Amino acid sequence: MLQILADGLIIGSVVSLGAIGLSMTLSIVRFSNFSHGELLGWGAYLALVASTALNATSAAWSVPIGPFSFGWGLLLALVLACGLTALLAFGLDAILFKRLRKQGSITLVIASFGAALALRNLLLFWQGGIPRYYSENLQIAIAFLPRSTWGGLRATPDQLLVLALALLTVTGLHFFLQRSTLGRAMRATALNPGLARVTGIDPERVLRATWLMGGVLAAIAGVFAGLTVQMRPTMGVDLLLPLFAAVILGGIGSIWGAVLGGFVVGMAESVSITLVGAEYRSAAAFVVLIAILMVRPRGLFGERN
Repeated sequence: MLQILADGLIIGSVVSLGAIGLSMTLSIVRFSNFSHGELLGWGAYLALVASTALNATSAAWSVPIGPFSFGWGLLLALVLACGLTALLAFGLDAILFKRLRKQGSITLVIASFGAALALRNLLLFWQGGIPRYYSENLQIAIAFLPRSTWGGLRATPDQLLVLALALLTVTGLHFFLQRSTLGRAMRATALNPGLARVTGIDPERVLRATWLMGGVLAAIAGVFAGLTVQMRPTMGVDLLLPLFAAVILGGIGSIWGAVLGGFVVGMAESVSITLVGAEYRSAAAFVVLIAILMVRPRGLFGERN
């Protein structure tokens, strides 16, 4: 039982980070961006390429840090991947979405489908279809509780670090949105774009910040997914449905709703893997989504329009 809970928290931490960026796009840019999942995949592979290049320059970059499976090279590569993925998201908006914004949300959704297909196939052409890993170092899960205590509890150091960094990232984003001028402008634009424009908020500045922050969060989520499981060119589309489920479950526009929705989705997938098999994990997440929406149609933290 405790192991299922721990696995659900780890899966949910990855889903939550990706869901936050998707929720920001839905509430501020106001369309469902189906290419957001591919940003996770590109972020993961950009970090892989950067860490491989750093490791090639010096073996010191690949020396594992303490109990973890990776070295300082991956941490630096994560920073580089965040910047490059943010630029990729910003470029998609500048080249594609910005030109179609006046055509309505349906046009933007169709365009995001096309962008997702293009990004996925470009990644497949570039990296091939073989699963990849950041490190070949094997980790042994640490036993925190014996099996006699509710089935025991085991986790690898990498998994614990991913969970801790995900919570730290979400907390930092919360304080940014609550305390900074740009964060308050983003929240105002999400609530009422017309009124925000009247009060002097630059909508283009807010949109640029939204795309950049969404790209950064997607890169972090992609690297965490690759670190705890593996990387595949199709990982973006595999994570896309859980991301949307988390956003809708938490309530569109709510940061903490997306976080809680991500953890609920992660828990549902963890339970389904144990009970019925990994092939039904996405179906289990949507069963939970439907059940909760029947009670709260606006989501857990959704507000009445």
